[in-house]
Amino acid sequence: MPARTPAERRLQANALPPVPEPDRQAIEAFIDTIWAENGLAQQSLDGYRRDLEGFARWRNGADGGLAGADRSALFDYFAWRTRQGYSSRSNARLLSSLRAFFALLLRRDQRRDDPTALMDPPKLPRSLPKALAESEIDALLAAPDAESPLGLRDRAMLELMYAAGLRVSELVELPSNAVNLRQGVLRVTGKGSKERLVPLGEEAQHWLETYLAGARPALAGKRSLPALFIEASGRPLSRQKFWGLVKRYAAGAGIDPVRISPHGLRHSFATHLLNRGADLRALQLLLGHSSLSTTQIYTLVAREHLKQLHGKHHPRA
Repeated sequence: MPARTPAERRLQANALPPVPEPDRQAIEAFIDTIWAENGLAQQSLDGYRRDLEGFARWRNGADGGLAGADRSALFDYFAWRTRQGYSSRSNARLLSSLRAFFALLLRRDQRRDDPTALMDPPKLPRSLPKALAESEIDALLAAPDAESPLGLRDRAMLELMYAAGLRVSELVELPSNAVNLRQGVLRVTGKGSKERLVPLGEEAQHWLETYLAGARPALAGKRSLPALFIEASGRPLSRQKFWGLVKRYAAGAGIDPVRISPHGLRHSFATHLLNRGADLRALQLLLGHSSLSTTQIYTLVAREHLKQLHGKHHPRA
């Protein structure tokens, strides 16, 4: 094994060096630019920042730091990450961040070459979204105790997430004025601050109306709160808190919590619609995907379901 650099030894010992000041300034300038140009969500911006700061710490200012890195330095960093056990998916995201960063330096004439130009992204295993059976969805949605304000809130959240195919971040960040009960639609702000209108469905609308009529006023008291779904403290739920709730309700419904995540409800929404004959273009609009190719992964799920049915029931399968 090649000898480790001082920066690698500090990273190995979890004693992270600070990001050198020139690199920190370059990263913040990059973040400001992609936010202004693309309107990325905070979660995406934080991902870019983490990736670039990790490489900057590894470089620790050597040979021009982050902005001065050449292809050899990039290969060395990816080789080090592979030895540390970083996943292919994590490395692919890192390469995407570095490409965006160096592309901006090229546009601004701060570099004359792109060190990522001939680097191939790692091959990713093609994983299918994990969807629950419709009977499991029914059991999960019925798990909260709707007699209590918090249980009624949780039932409304689960019903709404499944009925509208929402991302977790979209659900917990919904403002109260995003709901139009008269028309039965929800205005959702998705990735890149793109808005879409999603129909609620009768069940989701019923539970949402019940929550708004009783549980939310009980939780909010006399406070005027902008978030649709709130804690007893008045704060909106975090993504992590909602994930914990989903796991707890899954266990109560007899579903292995390992098989489920909040995003699994979105996958189930898409898969069940396709299994019942939904149009792929319509599904793209409902999910808020900018590219149809992202939505097409769900056709593989539907195909797998058909294969399983064929294998189970056809006499010559």
